[in-house]
Amino acid sequence: MSIGMAMVTKWFLSGMIFFVFTILPAGVSPVRADIFKYVDEHGVLHLTNVPTRSNVNYVLVYREKRVLFDIKPMDVIKYDQIISKASGKYHVDPALIKAIIKAESNFNHRAVSPKGAQGLMQLMPRTAHALQVPDSFHPENNIEGGTRYLRYLLNLFEGNLSLALAAYNAGENAVIKYKNTIPPYKETQLYVKRVLGLLNTYRKN
Repeated sequence: MSIGMAMVTKWFLSGMIFFVFTILPAGVSPVRADIFKYVDEHGVLHLTNVPTRSNVNYVLVYREKRVLFDIKPMDVIKYDQIISKASGKYHVDPALIKAIIKAESNFNHRAVSPKGAQGLMQLMPRTAHALQVPDSFHPENNIEGGTRYLRYLLNLFEGNLSLALAAYNAGENAVIKYKNTIPPYKETQLYVKRVLGLLNTYRKN
């Protein structure tokens, strides 16, 4: 990238961030303020806060500070009907689906991770595309796709729940790379323990 282009990009990014945080009216906040960039086949730089294209390698250039909000009791049960439907269709424990939703998005159907995973079960755009999920931010679409993917992982690892959860977090290739064991990634190891703990909690309830 030329110096001139870099200066324009820097100015544009600064302007966009300024707009997001200062121009919007008081009381109105953007759903997602993470900013991603990619360069198309014509060399044109694109900036977006919604990385939805499956055939694009997005680069995170600005990360919004994450704020965790307390959830209301209603949030925990509001998707129960959708969860039950997906559970019956793919023969996956509904408590497991709910545990993953809690761990992945805290029941926020508009959640986007720094890596671009989207929705309740945090589907990456390429995964969502492969699963033919039309809208990852639509609760029913997302839970349907996420549960289908989880069923695939459970089958792949012959019903081993810990390995399926590790693959959901780190990718199936990571689990295979380490000879069908949980990869030695702190994030993945903590994720598996957390989901199993949540699973026990939701089964009791």
